[in-house]
Amino acid sequence: MGIYNKLPDDLHEVDVVIAGGGTTACVVASRLAAAYPDLSILMVEGGQNNADNPLIAHPAYFLAHLAPGSTTNLFYKTNKSAAVADRELILPSGGVLGGGSSTNFMMYSRAQKSDFDAWGVPGWSGKEMLSYMKKAETYHGKDEKGIHGHDGPIHVSRGTYHSKRVEDEFIASAAKVGWHEVKDVQDMETVNAVGRAYRYISPDGKRQDAASCYLHPLLNDGKHPNLHVLVETQAKRILFESNRAVGVEVRPNPAFGGDASAVKAVRARRLVVASCGACGTPALLERSGVGDPKVLQRAGIPLVASAPGVGNGYEDHHMLLYPYHNSLEATDTLDALVYGRMGSPQDLISQGHPMLGWNGQEVQGKARPTDAEAAALGPEFKAAWDREFRDHPEKPMVIFTALGGFPGDPSLAPGGPGSPGLAVSTFTVYPFSRGHVHITGPGLEDPLDFDTGFFADDGGLDVKKHIWTYKKQREIMRRMPSYRGEVAACHPPFAPDSKAALTKLDGPLPSDVPDIEYTPEDDAVLEKWLRANVSTTWHSLGTCKMAPREKNGVVDANLCVYGVEGLKIADLSVVPKNVAANTNNTALAIGEKAADIFIKELGQALAA
Repeated sequence: MGIYNKLPDDLHEVDVVIAGGGTTACVVASRLAAAYPDLSILMVEGGQNNADNPLIAHPAYFLAHLAPGSTTNLFYKTNKSAAVADRELILPSGGVLGGGSSTNFMMYSRAQKSDFDAWGVPGWSGKEMLSYMKKAETYHGKDEKGIHGHDGPIHVSRGTYHSKRVEDEFIASAAKVGWHEVKDVQDMETVNAVGRAYRYISPDGKRQDAASCYLHPLLNDGKHPNLHVLVETQAKRILFESNRAVGVEVRPNPAFGGDASAVKAVRARRLVVASCGACGTPALLERSGVGDPKVLQRAGIPLVASAPGVGNGYEDHHMLLYPYHNSLEATDTLDALVYGRMGSPQDLISQGHPMLGWNGQEVQGKARPTDAEAAALGPEFKAAWDREFRDHPEKPMVIFTALGGFPGDPSLAPGGPGSPGLAVSTFTVYPFSRGHVHITGPGLEDPLDFDTGFFADDGGLDVKKHIWTYKKQREIMRRMPSYRGEVAACHPPFAPDSKAALTKLDGPLPSDVPDIEYTPEDDAVLEKWLRANVSTTWHSLGTCKMAPREKNGVVDANLCVYGVEGLKIADLSVVPKNVAANTNNTALAIGEKAADIFIKELGQALAA
């Protein structure tokens, strides 16, 4: 029992092998171990153990995971794309035990009920998935509608700190553009409203990641001797006999000094679960011979099962961040803490400073344009709007988050790194763009053929979403009393004589300031800038979709991979259609649902 960074010599066969140690994998492993303590389970994670890492446990240091040289995240590089100004995008993805839940920004954000209904998969409706969301959480806010959980492993709270000034100003300003505050913006129905942020942070200020909350308690309680976790070890491929998965081939991760040639096999008597995420799972399947025959042939992989949907249909939310000059104090933002102006991490941790239990994200809103505003984006957009949104008033188009901090390159911050920052993050949901992620060879070192598809959809519909979004967020921020203009390096370079020209002010604007008028020339500047600056929200999903096989589905409603036996997938790669939320909540719910399926099936097999 326990966590190892080297495969024990006597651990060569178990009942269940889980390839991957991210959010969903931790949920599945812990629930299986709790249900069947006698069942031997091995989870294989390429990254390190997350335990005792203060940069993970203390929420305020979340940006450290995006820093150059980070060992807690993986960084996938995409192909160059003309749609994003010939750039190669960098996609962060959790690369430590707990996956993205150990390194993300900790926003508590739920999909709409209709998002799950739109999947059209029996057993996965919004009503059914709500029960799994509730099972995962202990919610510390008011629950007037009875839609939150109160005895789950993950604590959801306001944390130990917040900036009331940023909250109150943003909420009051949003109301001036028609989006009023609600008590629970995560009720899975609300749209065109804002709410004070809840976070995956406990009331005592600790990050609530899946490894710490689900897995480690079982590893440390002395009651689950058959639960094994192997870290710093990569799953190379799934092993098959005929068309049945019988184990996983693993090797030490050379990124942590492991000998990449020391490949070993671990057999699985009952089940193999692939849980490497939307980028890692399709690559694992393809290296194992499950995928599009053309992709496998080019990569030199013998075919085990034809599954053309593997690696296709990649989706992510498209994000832009907008910082503003402001009159905030250091106590209203995370910047002074993050950049050392308040003391060293060691000193702040020893003091138990309350700002450590804060992620700087104060308010989240879900919004959509009016029919008239949609029509103003052009006939192609209006046709798509009428088809996808008009008759679904519960569907937002964009998610806004008010930030007490400066996002991006700290050298661009007015006043230098650590000076008070104010910004809004925006990401659009339900993208029309699609991408792919495929292997190019049999080795783990072989580069991926990875295209996000960002802004490459026919008609430029996704970029038009952001044209509307830019204008809306700017009107909210201009109406905040602390607003002092746009940080020019992080906004489109509108002409100086344009009514949309950027400003820098000595004081706030009048409360009745009129909306900015944009010309077609301004829109052209805006579109060019958006294409050159759009980035990932690292909400990757949909590369092994849960859908009928004839519609390029890879798994069925019970998460069985088509064409083979003994192999399941449990992670965000199975999502058939996108969700209007940060995706950690959906990953947890998928983990709970997957565990429920696996427990029932294994129970039937054990009883046979």
